Amino acid sequence: MATFMPLPRAISENLKRGDSAAFEGFTHLIPTAAAHEAIRQGVRELTLIRMTPDLIYDQMVGMGMVSKMIFSYAGNPGVGLLRRVRDAVENGWPRPLELEEHSHAAMANAYEAGAAGLPFAVFRGYRGAELARVTPTIKSVTCPFTGEVLAAVPAIRPDVTFIHAQKADKKGNVLVEGITGVQKEAVLAATRSVVTVEEVVDDFDDLHPNLCILPAWTVTAISVVPGGAHPSYVHGRYVRDNAAYVEWDEIAADRDRFRKWMQENVIEKSPGDFADRVAHLRKAA
Repeated sequence: MATFMPLPRAISENLKRGDSAAFEGFTHLIPTAAAHEAIRQGVRELTLIRMTPDLIYDQMVGMGMVSKMIFSYAGNPGVGLLRRVRDAVENGWPRPLELEEHSHAAMANAYEAGAAGLPFAVFRGYRGAELARVTPTIKSVTCPFTGEVLAAVPAIRPDVTFIHAQKADKKGNVLVEGITGVQKEAVLAATRSVVTVEEVVDDFDDLHPNLCILPAWTVTAISVVPGGAHPSYVHGRYVRDNAAYVEWDEIAADRDRFRKWMQENVIEKSPGDFADRVAHLRKAA
């Protein structure tokens, strides 16, 4: 059952050296506060998993926390490269980074297989594609009923999944609204899960279409961090901070500037600072 606790404790109790960890959110509801707390605690040798790695994975890779990344599409949305990821791959700075690249369809199916307790996912995909040449975990299987050759990838079953959501009720149930991506599957596939939320309410009395409720028994820990997805957006709360994404491209391009920015804006900050960062964005939501 979900336990409410401060974010530093949630990270220290649930993210360990050598873990496979998914920080999921598809443009929306990215768990930035959780990633920043992991950076402050200096967790190392992580295998990071995510459908669309963007700024937080660029930051964690640049801080030398990551040995491997399992992903589909990596980039700074609407801007360009992940410069710290590229530096790690091309130059081994600050350490070499192993990549396991998949398509979005493969990642989504792999999460679903993990959530269902299955060993692998089967789907129609990769036909005519060459990704299998560099990703040895892409295999093929023959349907025993039709003879059709299908793609197969291992199930994704993280040691721990982190997501951000709008609300939790006092019983520990979590409500996610808007673009939900694979957050539900990522939580159900994981051994442990940590959810940061904008607020805790008595009950979910104002429900809308396109929402997901994660029962309390699927969640390990809940931490209240208003603004905890910044600079990504939270449906109904605040808009995307586009300027922050543009600025990051310049920050990440230089190693020394990157280190200085991380020290001043992550290491020396706390989860409580996120609420101040989104005050001007709430008015536009």
